[in-house]
Amino acid sequence: MTVTFPGFGWTIQVNPVMFSIGSFQVRWYGFLIGMGFLLACAYGLWMCKRLGIQRSKIIDAAIISLVIGIIGARLYYVLFYQAPDGGPNPYFQNPVRMLFIHEGGLGIYGGIIAGLGAGMVMCKIKKINPLAGLDIASLGFLIGQCIGRWGNFINQEAFGSETSLPWGMQSINTGNVPVHPCFFYESLWCAIGFVLLHFFTRNLRHYDGQTFLLYVIWYGTGRFFIEWLRTDSLYVPGIPIKVSQLVALVSIAAAVVLLIVFRNRKKLSGCGSR
Repeated sequence: MTVTFPGFGWTIQVNPVMFSIGSFQVRWYGFLIGMGFLLACAYGLWMCKRLGIQRSKIIDAAIISLVIGIIGARLYYVLFYQAPDGGPNPYFQNPVRMLFIHEGGLGIYGGIIAGLGAGMVMCKIKKINPLAGLDIASLGFLIGQCIGRWGNFINQEAFGSETSLPWGMQSINTGNVPVHPCFFYESLWCAIGFVLLHFFTRNLRHYDGQTFLLYVIWYGTGRFFIEWLRTDSLYVPGIPIKVSQLVALVSIAAAVVLLIVFRNRKKLSGCGSR
């Protein structure tokens, strides 16, 4: 597929399939999600000692969280999917299609919620400080989201409305008109958030869980505005409200309230405020 950025004079050829062995295909989307997960795990293991967590315990929590997170991301997409023609949900008509993740369709918020839930349970089982675990997980999420979003570029999906900005992207999937490259906006937002929250965690964190609350606010704010531009959003059934924007607003409000409630808290394990 040919992708162009007319404002910059760039032309890029992309192929969703990384390589094939017979009928078996390895796609860039899955590869990039896997790379994001591995880099997030590597960073998490490096940060374990600094946050007072045993490395051997966090690996089990990460693997279980990944599996449950993928299931949650798929269910989130399936539940809120609406057919373009306004017809019945095809996944409800043929439930077996829910298993066809290779066709696309993962909702990041579903993955975050399910993954965090599984991670908290594993922290309890493995006797890991759950709030410190959330701080590591939030930084790992930013790494994974930053890298994984480039899979949307390869697939030419998750883009926005038409734009005249110089970085407008066009391909056959965009109707051959320049559109907002929303995948890049979110990838860049997550990269900046990771850098800021990494240094915050190392030097300014006052209590376990504080980094996670700031992550919720940072990611939720970016996602709320980026979702405004997207043309493939999932909507609350029967209501003209985008699910991701609603979840973002509720999450941000909850995180802000908790930051205010815990503003004088000074219970910290590992690195942070001296």
